[in-house]
Amino acid sequence: MEYNDKQVQIMETAEILFAEKGFNGTSVRDIAEKANVNLAMVSYYFGSKDKLLEALFGYRGEYFKMKLETMIEDKELSSLEKMNILIDHYIEKIMQQQCFSRIMIREQVLNHTGITAELILQMKKKNQELISKLIHQGQKKAEFKKNIDIPLLMATLIGTANNLVATQFYYRELNDLQHMSEEEFQKHLKKKLSQHLKKLFKAILTNEE
Repeated sequence: MEYNDKQVQIMETAEILFAEKGFNGTSVRDIAEKANVNLAMVSYYFGSKDKLLEALFGYRGEYFKMKLETMIEDKELSSLEKMNILIDHYIEKIMQQQCFSRIMIREQVLNHTGITAELILQMKKKNQELISKLIHQGQKKAEFKKNIDIPLLMATLIGTANNLVATQFYYRELNDLQHMSEEEFQKHLKKKLSQHLKKLFKAILTNEE
């Protein structure tokens, strides 16, 4: 779905507040005030806070889903190359959408019922279906091992990437990387995370050394 600039402004403002205060701790009035828009405008575009959250999940999740679908159908790439691309796409997504990632982490820990939990569950199901398709392709071509625990594999990707990005201050301090500029450090972090996950996934998925 296409959103106009004002809708994107409202969603991105809501995203910041949901990350800081939680979904239940944020009111539509809070969002309108921070976005510097009329309260009625939020209702006009989204109808309710629940619908606004639903739109935000669609806005953040659809692009990643489309990239996965396109990549999985690529006939030129090996299954491991596809998995490596998936890893890099996910790292990029986490690093560019840190507020949305905090919403995902916060709400999964605190809430297992309600609209947020349902949206998270549906997003996870869609992503798992796509990743399962990729892995089954690799197994059919004998490029991947049999008996892969796909939910645990996803938890490894999501948990490792989210934790490192969320706690990057400590990673920087513990590894004496304070001398780097912020841009240099972000590139370093992305590279190290990508290398680590690709090496780990290759060991889990294939018989290659």
